[in-house]
Amino acid sequence: MGGGLLALLLGRWNKNLPRWIALYTLSIAFIALLSFWIDHSQSAGISPPSSWIIDYQHEWIPSFGISFHLAIDGLSLLLLVLTSFLGILAVLCSWKEVTERVGFYHFNLLWILAGISGVFMAMDLFLFYFFWEVMLIPMYFLIGIWGSKNREYAAYKFFIFTQASGLLMLLAILGLYFIHGRSTGVYTFNYFELLGTVLSADTAFWLMMGFMIAFVVKLPIVPFHSWLPDAHSEAPTAGSLILAGLLLKTGAYGILRFVLPLFPEASLNLAPWAMGFGVIGIIYGAILAYAQTDLKRLVAYTSVSHMGFVILGIFAFNELALQGVVMQLVTHAISTGALFIMAGMLKERLHTREIDQMGGLWHQMPGMGAIALLLVMASLGLPGLGNFIAEFLILLGAFKANVWLAVLAATGLIFSAIYSLRIVQKVFFGPPEKVGPVPDFSWREMLIMATLTLSIIWLGVYPQPVINTVRPMINRLEQVFPARNPKHSPVLQAKPSIKDKYQVQKHTADDDT
Repeated sequence: MGGGLLALLLGRWNKNLPRWIALYTLSIAFIALLSFWIDHSQSAGISPPSSWIIDYQHEWIPSFGISFHLAIDGLSLLLLVLTSFLGILAVLCSWKEVTERVGFYHFNLLWILAGISGVFMAMDLFLFYFFWEVMLIPMYFLIGIWGSKNREYAAYKFFIFTQASGLLMLLAILGLYFIHGRSTGVYTFNYFELLGTVLSADTAFWLMMGFMIAFVVKLPIVPFHSWLPDAHSEAPTAGSLILAGLLLKTGAYGILRFVLPLFPEASLNLAPWAMGFGVIGIIYGAILAYAQTDLKRLVAYTSVSHMGFVILGIFAFNELALQGVVMQLVTHAISTGALFIMAGMLKERLHTREIDQMGGLWHQMPGMGAIALLLVMASLGLPGLGNFIAEFLILLGAFKANVWLAVLAATGLIFSAIYSLRIVQKVFFGPPEKVGPVPDFSWREMLIMATLTLSIIWLGVYPQPVINTVRPMINRLEQVFPARNPKHSPVLQAKPSIKDKYQVQKHTADDDT
């Protein structure tokens, strides 16, 4: 946040300073988080990994039970590293694209990333909602000011969908707060205290739906997805990168962190419906992706399809599926984010996003064509690339939970091959359109795409560091949702044990060492 304020202030005197401030701020954050991740991985190899790596709590508004409570486990750490990594690339891909109000642009960019980081760490539900809203306003400005022709419509639609669903979550948070206070005499927004709240079945269902609607709108899941293609198609390149790579992930994170642990019985009852909607999203998103002629809308609908795999895996309630979910969050952020960056590069050169007006570009841009081919192969789940690991694990886990839904979800891989190959055929092959000379990658663009390409290959060849990092979190969820019996009916542990399983373990840096 401090970097954003500095960029805003100095941007009045020099347009280049905000770019360098944002790049420096995010680079420092990325290096620090990456070093911490490596150190944690090494220490975990010596001793069993702890559920919670860092816990910090300070009283904020004690009269209302509100505290400034941040904690990091493996899932949070992984997503924080991803946030800073994609943030750096967002600054780099905006270097020449954004020329007006540069200071205010980078202010909004850094505040979005700050809000996302807060969402991944907040362990006080009031604080979580605060960071959830911090993400909203800067993204609204990012789309509404620096977007394309219909940017105002897309910004309003994004705001209405996310704000309305966020208000439902606020009501659910307040409901949980008052119910817990009346039953225990302690009014608190502390996540770990609220885990033990005793709720009737009907109350738990409606409170869960308040959280769930907010998260599936942000994910998004059919039928709450219609804001996403408009937002993506009108947002600047960095906005699309952050939307696909990070904002969508906050929805999945919210389900894993809040919905399942806080409302385990209600989650079990919702599971068949959630998995069904996930499968619908996989197939429906893929079909609509194939029908698009706007390149950015096409890639946006692929996100709807890929996020269907996420909701399918979450509600399968087993280790394989949850490992696949985490892998999907990371690999989708990289591969789809890279496709949006490439779409921005093509628009900058051709001044259009219509794939019918492209074609025959391979000979002029062989470097971009080769990278595009690899990225669409990743999107369709080619073995050896990260997306394959993610979708394979999700389908294996879903097969354990519901055979027929897993089979239907697997057909989405066929559809993904069709729309992915169509991108390459329409843009880089086929009859060439009458366009002038088109330059290939610049050095800055090559650096961005090479980084993303190597990342998706690394995740496909060696995903174990990611899986090891999130294993303690997955083990916690498994203890709340033990393996299904032969009738595919999960057996739930006693309610009081849920809070015990999630109880925070405080560590200092010296303790970890």
